[in-house]
Amino acid sequence: MKLSLLRLTLVFSALAWGVSLFGVFASWPAAEAVFQELGAKNIAHDPMLDYWLRMAAGLFSLVGALFLVLALRPQQHRAIIPWFGGLMLVEGFVLLVHGLRLRLSPIPFVADTLACLGAGAAILYLSRSAFIKPAVTEH
Repeated sequence: MKLSLLRLTLVFSALAWGVSLFGVFASWPAAEAVFQELGAKNIAHDPMLDYWLRMAAGLFSLVGALFLVLALRPQQHRAIIPWFGGLMLVEGFVLLVHGLRLRLSPIPFVADTLACLGAGAAILYLSRSAFIKPAVTEH
């Protein structure tokens, strides 16, 4: 049961990070429209910002891919799973500190922060289940 919950949490994390794949391929106007829906002001196109968007979106997507690899074979990658739970907790605290410092509106700041803190804590708690050998059933 705990292994299934661990896999589910890892898939959730994969999707949370992997949604950034949109930013790798979106046009600047499409990306700007999403930023505005999330509370940003008008952002004039700047080649360096465009580049940083692609860099960050690419990295976030790769982190999501790694979470998916962990979800597919948690027992094979059991040694690194707690590290990824820790990664989520650290990111959650970074978002919390800077979201409060910048006085951001709750959406998406609170959702992102809670997703990282909640999934990170769950991954750390459930990570021990990847060390338990599955029961062998005789037929």
